[in-house]
Amino acid sequence: MSRFAHPAGDRHAEMLPHERPPLAPADLNRINPAIWPRTSSRTEGALTVGGMDVRDLAAEHGTPLYVFDEADVRSRMRDYATAFAGSDVHYAGKAFLCREIVRWLQDEGLGLDVASGGELAVALSVGFPPERITLHGNNKSVAELTRALEVGVGHIVVDSYEEIARVGYLADELGKRPKVMIRVTTGVEAHTHEFIATAHDDQKFGLSLNTGAAAEAVRRILALPQLELVGLHSHIGSQIVDTAGFEVAARRLADLLVRIKDEHDVVLPELDLGGGYGIAYVEGDEAPDIKELADGLREIVAKVCAGAGLPVPKLTVEPGRTVVGPGGITLYEVGTVKDVEGIRTYVSIDGGMSDNVRTALYGAEYTAVLANRESTAAPMLSRLVGKHCESGDIVIRDFYLPADLAPGDLIAVAATGAYCRSLASNYNYLPRPAVVAVADGASRVIVRGETEDDLLRGQL
Repeated sequence: MSRFAHPAGDRHAEMLPHERPPLAPADLNRINPAIWPRTSSRTEGALTVGGMDVRDLAAEHGTPLYVFDEADVRSRMRDYATAFAGSDVHYAGKAFLCREIVRWLQDEGLGLDVASGGELAVALSVGFPPERITLHGNNKSVAELTRALEVGVGHIVVDSYEEIARVGYLADELGKRPKVMIRVTTGVEAHTHEFIATAHDDQKFGLSLNTGAAAEAVRRILALPQLELVGLHSHIGSQIVDTAGFEVAARRLADLLVRIKDEHDVVLPELDLGGGYGIAYVEGDEAPDIKELADGLREIVAKVCAGAGLPVPKLTVEPGRTVVGPGGITLYEVGTVKDVEGIRTYVSIDGGMSDNVRTALYGAEYTAVLANRESTAAPMLSRLVGKHCESGDIVIRDFYLPADLAPGDLIAVAATGAYCRSLASNYNYLPRPAVVAVADGASRVIVRGETEDDLLRGQL
């Protein structure tokens, strides 16, 4: 049997529906605008992004290569600023952070969420205003909290009773009075993978609404004059496309605001509804409309507060994936094409789980195309795999590539702007790839690729 689509009589016909590979697309060369960067197209057969031919990018910068469409990312920042006008939009830096991204945020008027001292250091290194930074994390160190207090970050989101006491002590020692928010676990069961659902009670983040821990946290903070409690925070998970969960969380937080007013005669002025909004990774995926989401969340909070006679708090949202995810792609070079008779073809690339661990970590799905040329060959059921010593080193489990694919061809994987570089590793001592930004037919390196010298640096 050749490397073409498999006939109905093979082992795939015996599989359960959820185990069967996807149907071959009608056009293997198509660049779906709902999935690929906004400036993507094919020019003379080759994929172009930001006016740059991917063949030129690979020749100049090598592969694997992370590529960000600057116009796409900046336009999505502006989309959020417009949809949530009058509210605060803080980009969730964990999705992908580097100095250049911070500069774009500053240009477009967004704030920034950081989850570690390292992320804070990146922002401060280019002069990002600390008052537009929020510090997150379920186990912030004394050093991280001390620096945040010293530079005057805008908000600290407290995550435990111990942290309330820790921040209070440090604030007293440093003569500061930080604005703090309580991360509330609202009990919303988000429709996403277990590893990225964050609002159910049985997990590490936040203080439970259901058990009364969140209400107790309010009491403890209000008892500390060195802390200024300004609001509540919620995050229900990641890659969520059903907005119902956000609406439930917003309603429950607004109800807690009412209870705080009744018990303490305190009106909290802010409400942070987090992020986690999903994007399209494969055909058929739907992403929430940002304006509809903004209007819906504001309407719910306004309605609950009006019914309780409370002023509407200032809203904050924390998008990450939806800002940088669609604008990023990863380029690879094909090394081997191995046909496993009657099953599928394994296409090995020069990267893998060290530059994109999301598939191995929680079964992420992706779209990829032959990028250096178009092809009219028949579809070939493929599995895109890396070069690491793991059977689970898979970037895309099942999809179709042209049957004339050969070593040396370029493969582009779409929607890799979020969490791929952030989660990258040096497994098997592979250097982490460079990150380039493309715009107006030019490219520039924004994160230098690692070398073998970098891998050896620090070893004694």
